[in-house]
Amino acid sequence: MDEALRILVILPTYNERENLSKIVPKILECDNRIQVLIVDDASPDGTALIADQLAADSPRVHVIHREAKLGLGTAYLTAFRWGLARGFDLLFEMDADFSHDPGHIPEFLAAAQNCDLVVGSRYLRGVTVVNWPMSRLLLSYFANIYARVVTGVPIHDLTSGFKCFRRVVLEATDLGCIRSEGYAFQIEMVARAWYSGFRVREIPIVFVERTEGESKMHRGIIWEAVWMVWKLRLWALLGKLKL
Repeated sequence: MDEALRILVILPTYNERENLSKIVPKILECDNRIQVLIVDDASPDGTALIADQLAADSPRVHVIHREAKLGLGTAYLTAFRWGLARGFDLLFEMDADFSHDPGHIPEFLAAAQNCDLVVGSRYLRGVTVVNWPMSRLLLSYFANIYARVVTGVPIHDLTSGFKCFRRVVLEATDLGCIRSEGYAFQIEMVARAWYSGFRVREIPIVFVERTEGESKMHRGIIWEAVWMVWKLRLWALLGKLKL
């Protein structure tokens, strides 16, 4: 174990009051090298106050307050820049609602020893999703097949929001050119890494639908992803996805 390895788990939040105080300790318990960065988009439910209290209680917890609901993609880009500037070696994307089990983090860390981007996959070994209605499951499953075929990136779960990047991938990426949100953001980040020759690996995870709070998915996120995969295919053919 490399004791000097610096690990940052990024949690974008919007109305996660019920979950935040529970999930942060679970994440910190996984490895004593982990620090957590909460990026809150002016949640009206008091999430920001809980985030500040967690940061006050532990030097391993940090908070960025944003002035409005600015979107998932920009939250991660802000956090990536923050983490790179402070010398973190591994940077995680992770939801704050327990749909991503912190118990998988050690598996990510093990896989990251031999690759540059680890993707937590719901579809690598069959379907490992719990409590989704069949309509949403089918939409997600076939959307990932669609994204994989169109982009040519051989990853089963391109829309996964549970990832671990080595800093070299993010340093090589022009973060300023990324404008996508939601599923499109997730697809674009993987595609850029894959087409640039970085080592991308999937590991199986169990995804459990949130029990507290409300889903942030809406039609705009879906349609953005539908068109983004064709843009990525075109950019790949033109050689514009190489970092």
